[in-house]
Amino acid sequence: MLFDFYSHIEKTIAQNFLHDKYVIVPTEDNALLHEIRRKIAHAAAAAIGYKALEESDLGNFLNTFHQHVSSAELNDVRLYIISEVNKDPWFRIAYYNIGKNSLALLVGNELAMQRRVNLSIQLPNDDSSLLPVHADVWSGDSPYEIVMWLPLVDCYDTKSMYFTNAEADENIQLHLREFKDKSSEDLYQAIEDNIEFLNVPFGSALFFSQNVMHGNRINRENETRWSMNCRFKSILTPYDGKKLGEFFEPITLRPITRIGLDYRLPEGLDE
Repeated sequence: MLFDFYSHIEKTIAQNFLHDKYVIVPTEDNALLHEIRRKIAHAAAAAIGYKALEESDLGNFLNTFHQHVSSAELNDVRLYIISEVNKDPWFRIAYYNIGKNSLALLVGNELAMQRRVNLSIQLPNDDSSLLPVHADVWSGDSPYEIVMWLPLVDCYDTKSMYFTNAEADENIQLHLREFKDKSSEDLYQAIEDNIEFLNVPFGSALFFSQNVMHGNRINRENETRWSMNCRFKSILTPYDGKKLGEFFEPITLRPITRIGLDYRLPEGLDE
């Protein structure tokens, strides 16, 4: 009964997501995807004073960004790009529309969206941009959130993020207290045989539950990783530390929900 109202492709995606806690699907608007990459690349070029950026060379410029910037400069450059692209209201709208149908299938059609889209840049052999193993729900995120992770270059092997096998993850999290006095590296060593570095090429989007452990390692490939991420949740699902109006903003609240939220029974009918 759970999937009786789904189309065949919807059923497949939903079942895969429930089993693996992630799914990789094609982006839904290639024109918007390329415009997002163009804006990111031009903001990156502006940040480092690079004057020779050609429209036909955007992917190569991003992949070889380590030739233009040092690890010491990287975070300032990253923050500059994030600030620049998030100034434009179009950017979040475009990001949403790249995955609109997948979000409706996996989350719902009344959504709250993170107020700022994030950007990760990981240079080859650089240990300054590591994200240790974690699940976001451990630090104030709601278990009802989903992450839409969008690569701006082909992401594979250590140039990508890793995700823990969902079945192994559940078992390890049941015994997480055993790692209370240990490091994140100890935890990584415990899950290492049960992780997968996800192959997410440019033109695809990764949707994953942040309830499952994930992270990244030193990028041992010879290209720079560029990926964006943004959290979404159904507006009426429970929140945790990251609240509506602070971290999240409603983006697709439907008219009848607005009416229902505003309605108050006349005095005396509830006595």
